[in-house]
Amino acid sequence: MVRSGLPAYVLLIDGFIRGEPDSATMLLAGARLYSAYAGGFVSDADRGRMLADIGLDYARRGLCADHGDFCVALNGSDFDAFQTELGAFDADDIGPLYTLASSYAAWVQADTSDFARIAELPRIEALLKRVAELDRGYDHGNALAYLGVMNCLRPESLGGKPETGKALLQEAFTISGQKNQMSKVLEAQFCARLLFDQELHDGLLNQVLAADPVADDLTLSNVLAQDRAKQLMESGKDYF
Repeated sequence: MVRSGLPAYVLLIDGFIRGEPDSATMLLAGARLYSAYAGGFVSDADRGRMLADIGLDYARRGLCADHGDFCVALNGSDFDAFQTELGAFDADDIGPLYTLASSYAAWVQADTSDFARIAELPRIEALLKRVAELDRGYDHGNALAYLGVMNCLRPESLGGKPETGKALLQEAFTISGQKNQMSKVLEAQFCARLLFDQELHDGLLNQVLAADPVADDLTLSNVLAQDRAKQLMESGKDYF
C-alpha cells in the first residue's frame, strides 16, 4: 500500500513546495520523502538518481532557508569554513541537519560509481558526526548506522575502517532497543561482504528474516529490511 501510494504523496508535496518555494517545513518534508522513495522503493538506477537529486536539492534549500551562513559554507570549497558553521548548530537544529545528512547519503548511494558524489563523503561524514554529537540516539541511532556504512565502503588498506563500521552499526541496533533490523542488513551488505565473512553475513541476515518486523516507528523499515535480506541471501550465493 505504501509503495503504491508514495507517487501520489510525492506529487502532493511537490504541489505544496511550488506554492511555498521558500518554506523550510515543506522543503524538508519533500527531502525526506524523495530520499526515502529513492532508497527504498525504486529499482531503476536512472529513476533512483533523479529522485535522490531532487531530495538533496530540497534538503539544501530547506536548511538554507533558515541558515544562510551555513548555506554559503555548504556550497563553497572551504572545508574548514564548512566545519566552523556546522559547529554552530545546536540540538534545536538536529531535525533539519539530519535530513540534509541522510538525503546527502541517499544521493551518494544512488550512484556510487560517480566520483563527484564520492568526493562529497567528507562533508556527509562531518554532518552525521555533528548529528551524533548532538543526539547519538536520534532517529533510532540511524546517524550511527550511516557512519558505520561509510566506514565499510573501503577496505582497510585504502583507508576504510570495517571494524569501526561494524561497531557503529551494532551500537545503532542497540540504541533502537534491538528493533531496527536495517542496521543488521547494512552490516551484512557492507561490512561482512567487505571482509568476505560469509558466516557473519548469513548469520545477520537470518536473524533479520526471523525477527518480528512490527515495532513502533520501524515496521515499514523492518519490512524493507527483510526484503533486502532475502535479496542479499540470494546474491550471496554468487558473492562468496
